[in-house]
Amino acid sequence: LSLSSCTSLEMFHLCVSFTKHPANQTVSQGNAARLGCAVQGLTEPDIVWMKDGEKLYSTDQMFITLGEQHWETYHSVKSVQQQDAGQYWCEVEFHDLIFSSERAWITVEGVPHFVQECQDVSTFPNVPFNLTCAAVGPPEPVEVLWWLGGVQEGEPRPSPSILHVQGVNNSVKFYCEAKNNRGISVSRTGTVHIKVLPAAPVRLQVMMTDNNVTLSWKPGFSGYSELSTCNVQLSRRLVRRWDLPYQRVQVPPHLQVLPGLRSHSNYSARVSCVNEVGASPFCPWLNFQTPESVPSVAPRNLTFELSEHQLALNWAGLQEEELQGRLLAYKVQWTLGGEPQEPLLFKENSAQLSGGGRFFNTSFQVSACTSVGCGPWSSPVLVLPASGVQVQVQRSHMWVGLLLGLLVAIVVGLLLTAVAHRRDKETQFGFAFKPPGAESSVSFTAARSFNRNCAELQDSTLDSLGINEDLKNKLQDVLIPERLITLGHMLGKGEFGSVREAFLKKEDSTVLKVAVKVLKSDITSSGDIEQCLKEAAYMKDFHHPNVIQLIGVSLHRRPVQRLPIPMVVLPFMKHGDLHTFLLLSRLGERPFSLLRFMLDISRGMEYLSSRSIIHRDLAARNCMLNENMTVCVADFGLSKKIYSGDYYRQGSVSKLPVKWIALESLADNVYTTQSDVWAFGVTMWEVLTRGQTPYPGVENSEVYEYLIKGERLKKPPDCREDIYEVMHSCWSPVPKCRPSFQQLVAQLEVLCLGPAPPPKEALLYVNLEGEGGSAPWQQRAEDEEKDWLMVGSEVALAIGGDYRYIGGPCEAPEGGATDAEDDVVINV
Repeated sequence: LSLSSCTSLEMFHLCVSFTKHPANQTVSQGNAARLGCAVQGLTEPDIVWMKDGEKLYSTDQMFITLGEQHWETYHSVKSVQQQDAGQYWCEVEFHDLIFSSERAWITVEGVPHFVQECQDVSTFPNVPFNLTCAAVGPPEPVEVLWWLGGVQEGEPRPSPSILHVQGVNNSVKFYCEAKNNRGISVSRTGTVHIKVLPAAPVRLQVMMTDNNVTLSWKPGFSGYSELSTCNVQLSRRLVRRWDLPYQRVQVPPHLQVLPGLRSHSNYSARVSCVNEVGASPFCPWLNFQTPESVPSVAPRNLTFELSEHQLALNWAGLQEEELQGRLLAYKVQWTLGGEPQEPLLFKENSAQLSGGGRFFNTSFQVSACTSVGCGPWSSPVLVLPASGVQVQVQRSHMWVGLLLGLLVAIVVGLLLTAVAHRRDKETQFGFAFKPPGAESSVSFTAARSFNRNCAELQDSTLDSLGINEDLKNKLQDVLIPERLITLGHMLGKGEFGSVREAFLKKEDSTVLKVAVKVLKSDITSSGDIEQCLKEAAYMKDFHHPNVIQLIGVSLHRRPVQRLPIPMVVLPFMKHGDLHTFLLLSRLGERPFSLLRFMLDISRGMEYLSSRSIIHRDLAARNCMLNENMTVCVADFGLSKKIYSGDYYRQGSVSKLPVKWIALESLADNVYTTQSDVWAFGVTMWEVLTRGQTPYPGVENSEVYEYLIKGERLKKPPDCREDIYEVMHSCWSPVPKCRPSFQQLVAQLEVLCLGPAPPPKEALLYVNLEGEGGSAPWQQRAEDEEKDWLMVGSEVALAIGGDYRYIGGPCEAPEGGATDAEDDVVINV
């Protein structure tokens, strides 16, 4: 609407207008910015600030009364960074109409920031290639200076800049500097790699099931070139080794199902992988034996010899390939007078049974058995003396006639019974003796019961909540009618509300046991409901075994309230939350793997970070254990989707889990995937201490000062050194020096599947995107070397600023990680 829309509200005798609008501001990076807005014509209006079309949520927003129905509010940023630049305005809603103020821009001036950093390059020797680097202000212009192998390449040139390199013979480091009149920023350090042959695959292993054999392996060093295929060579060992043809496999995934293998046979396998340069050496042969199976055929040529005192049975033994395993015994099954007798077992392919006369008219079958089971039965053989065969044929014809006659009698009897039953039913319900007249009977089934003394509540819909259209559309297809949910006892209670056991009636009338997260009952605004349902919207698209999945959303209608209570329906987790399980595990003796718990959490967080989700509340209490003892990351109440960049700045002071929060988040409320990595390190510590509270003896209010002095959580008792090294790397004071979740998954997989790895080499070159290595603040003084990146560079002039926003080596500045701001408030 226009700035002053009175005509559309004449029926209310009101006039809504903005008396103050936000103004354009140009602010230097690190300084404060403040935008103001005032509206007249409403009593206690809900004024909302907008940035680039998105609502800015804040629970500490203040309103100042300027007069009757005249209100003013402000939006403040304490320390402006590049991500705060954008278009701002304020809105107020009245009777489904939106009134907007004028729009203003915040422009941030500071050192250049990179929009395209240096990326690693893989190339063949002496082949030309290009390097690209781009940075922007304001202020403009921005110039780029290239450094290749510690040597300056040419003069500064305007951004964006492309450096053409004629070719190199060896691996070389490079980076670029971006400079404007505010200072210098340094990009991450890239590496030019020379493509070589890949290394042989590692960790070749065989997985066997009842139906097939699967070969899997891990790729070795890729040679700085993507692997395209792998060659699988298979050999069968009989009297001599018999090599089978190569199988070419497209990768990834790095596995191959091996069809057509014979059961209980000896095989060998090895693998070689191929990149642009060529094929790697083969890995060592892996010897394995396929599992046993039941014999594939029945014993042949079953014959008998009958005498007065003995019955001799003989049959042909099976070949090794027909047995498909190690022969345990031959099983002989026999029937006398139509009655099955106790089976007999024989080691050899013959049997001698005493008392030949007692086996007249006896049927015999034989089957071969391995440890897996018995194979097919041979055709039955009937034991008769030579003179009795003709008599047996005649008796067989007689029995066939008797059986056919009995079958006809049974069918006729069943038909007569069905007709009599139908006639009796019609008489009982009045169909056979229907009275004359045009009156017709009506039958019905009661679908629902109701109470005449109480008005029945209708199912709530998302339209009644007043939430935005995007959120409503995301949740529409997972909305579950309230009548299908039966709430049970409470499983847990917190500040947001409670979690209750429940039973969900599905479309096929089956009942599913679920957990229902119910928002507290004193909610009064659509904003509270919208915040709750945003968690469900995040979970709707999650599909990963280590991330809890949404079943649906339901709305509990309240008789005297305008808004229903949201209920988020989740899978029922048999073993509850991980923290409680760890505490109880101190008393029990049930075996389980703490490393497996940590690996499950890292895999779930890797999936979330790949989908640009910042959790912000990762801890053992927010991880759940299902019936298979698999950990699922849960509780996304504080989660945020990153729509641009890699940060999220909390816009309000709220109650936060201080002992799990990263150093930079405590300082200025900036949250990134790297701050989730910090929380993961604390969660690892929780797991290894069986649920102990972090920083024992340190109060919440003392945590920031404790960390700023360089202190960290101590190594838990009985914790392996290599596991603590992974944990400690998550707590680097420089966020981008922490490992990514992808790297953490790889490291924990190695720790789970093998012995402790050998010590790593000293980390000589570290940058904002460092990969692996020990924590730089742990290095000994004698290991420290002057970083060649600093030689001849003007970056030393910039290091005096905020280390989090100006690139450089991964080491904390002198005097601690960062200075604490006086106006940072954390509720504990």
